[in-house]
Amino acid sequence: MAAKILVVDDEPQFERLILQRFRRQAREGKYEFLFAQNGVEALDVLARNTGIDMVLTDINMPKMDGLALIGQIREVYPLLKAVVVSAYGDMKNIRTAMNRGAFDFVTKPIEFSDLETTMEKTLREAEVLRQVEAAKELAEKNEKLQEIDQLKTHFFTNISHEFRTPLTVISGMAEQIGENPERWLGKGLAMIRRNTHNLLNLVNQILDLRKLEAGKMPLQLIQGNVLPLLYYLFESFHFLAESRDIKLHFLCSESKLVMDYDPEKLLRILTNLLGNAVKFTPEGGEVYYQVDNVADCLQIRIKDTGIGISEEQLPFIFERFFSGPELPSGPAGETEEHQPLFGGDRDPFRSPPAGGPASAGDKAKKRPAASNTGIGLALVKELINLMDGDIQVESRKGQGATFTVRLPIRREAPLVARGEDIPAFLRVEKMMSAAPIAPPAQGVVEASIHAELSELPSLLIIEDNPDVAEYLQACLEGRYQLAWARDGRQGISLALEQVPDLIISDVMMPEKDGYEVCETLKNDERSSHIPIVLLTAKADQGSRIEGLSVGADAYLEKPFDKQELFVRLEKLLELRAKLQERYRSMENLEAPGQEGASPEAQFILRLQDAVKVNMEDENFGILELCRAAGLSRTQLHRKVKALTGRSTSSFIRFIRLQRAKELLRSTDLNISQVAFEVGFKDPKYFSRTFQEEFGEAPTQTRR
Repeated sequence: MAAKILVVDDEPQFERLILQRFRRQAREGKYEFLFAQNGVEALDVLARNTGIDMVLTDINMPKMDGLALIGQIREVYPLLKAVVVSAYGDMKNIRTAMNRGAFDFVTKPIEFSDLETTMEKTLREAEVLRQVEAAKELAEKNEKLQEIDQLKTHFFTNISHEFRTPLTVISGMAEQIGENPERWLGKGLAMIRRNTHNLLNLVNQILDLRKLEAGKMPLQLIQGNVLPLLYYLFESFHFLAESRDIKLHFLCSESKLVMDYDPEKLLRILTNLLGNAVKFTPEGGEVYYQVDNVADCLQIRIKDTGIGISEEQLPFIFERFFSGPELPSGPAGETEEHQPLFGGDRDPFRSPPAGGPASAGDKAKKRPAASNTGIGLALVKELINLMDGDIQVESRKGQGATFTVRLPIRREAPLVARGEDIPAFLRVEKMMSAAPIAPPAQGVVEASIHAELSELPSLLIIEDNPDVAEYLQACLEGRYQLAWARDGRQGISLALEQVPDLIISDVMMPEKDGYEVCETLKNDERSSHIPIVLLTAKADQGSRIEGLSVGADAYLEKPFDKQELFVRLEKLLELRAKLQERYRSMENLEAPGQEGASPEAQFILRLQDAVKVNMEDENFGILELCRAAGLSRTQLHRKVKALTGRSTSSFIRFIRLQRAKELLRSTDLNISQVAFEVGFKDPKYFSRTFQEEFGEAPTQTRR
């Protein structure tokens, strides 16, 4: 391909000279020359001709000289190389030309062999620069493609979570109905319908985005009073907000507002925005839903006192595949009211939040927000654009968010009759979407987690989806004493307070995700021994490895097989039983600080040392050991029971009896003296408990 060379010189004979000297090269397709008589004309030629490889320019020309032209070329075409060919070859002009950006300088009269050498060198340099730039552009494109690919991967991972969660309920409840139709038919069918609706709503959002992309989603406009529809939406959220102790305010400056609007699309927009406001506002917060006519625009402002959005994320929240702002995390173990029993509210909205968690030790790492697919807000933005409106958001992290929607007021669509402002299909569909789940029957869940009241092992379910939590309760009732925490932070608080025998935790949850739940509990002495099963739709290998790396004992994918869940839990309890056998005798335990010493072994040895130090004190009992361990009575009981199979009082007594056994074998103290030495004030009681523990009387041990 011929190299394009622009020659700029106001002397006509110079053009003829160039064509004559390089006619062979031009004929062979090596060079192609273009000509201009001054700098202005040269810039015009450059603008009209792409692919010029270099410029040969004189200095002294009318309108714009060569030095000014070089400066313009450097500014507008930074990759284009210019060579000055001029009779003004003094040092000052050469220095000025080089400073302006000239690649080389050839003086007149011209030695054409030198000029051709300079041209070849310049063209080689230009080609290298083009290759470098092309490589840079390719790298940038690859980086952008990788970024888009990562966003899409994250999007589809979250979509799979959204699909797997309702599918878990649907498939699980179908099985429960088959096994026990009398009990589960009514409630199970309601849960199946509700989760089928959630799946359908998610699919519809994806399809709506595709239609909007293709320009195939028409507006179905009607003309009527829009206020009944807007108030209807407020009412559909009112019960949900109340159930979460959130005050929902409806403010409207108009008594009637007739305009063109698409009811279905308007409800989809506002359902997303109001749903996010309610979902990400803590209990006791407030949400304001304000409607006004501002400059011939319907203005809807939704303001909440929730978690807010960080300043750096605000510009991106309406972008497709954007994973959304992260949820805040409190310190590990932070106290909050929790629901220890099944029941409570349900958040049906699975759209992305308008607003993820610190691990043990308050690490500053963050993970994507739960239930965030990157669809909802992108769809909201596209639908508002379709209506020729706009949406703005104001927010600061921790200080709530305000979304303002403005839609032009027009009156061109057909009028609807009074009472048809809210189409019937929307009344049914949207009320189904917004209706909260009724709590499970109280009788099913009245059993508390206290192990002292039952021999059933206790199990804590940490799951933000009440349908999944209720399905797990249906599977596990009668096998375990059950408790439920509806997010990661509540789960940590309840686990540390009650110290259950087992924990099942979802991964993608608000406040703190399952990985943080696992990491926090496994690094806390009060709960490090509790087996944790992570139950999640994040089924990829990386997620599984991350779960196991933070201490999860098992990892189960949604939708899960009920029998597999039973086996996993039973095997974990069997492992705990083996652990109890090891710690029950308190022999061959690793010393504290010893390499490879487990936290559980170190804990048992610390308790043992505390009892030994106070061995002669007959009043040293459970309360004193609680103070020495820094645990509550319940926490210490659960921890000791889980590790040794003994109650706290039995644990203290066993350490005393072990010491008594040593004294009987190694000293001449009589039995009463031994009893007093190890804190027993009644020698007869000492002899009886010694016989019960070791299967022989103290007198037999002495022999």
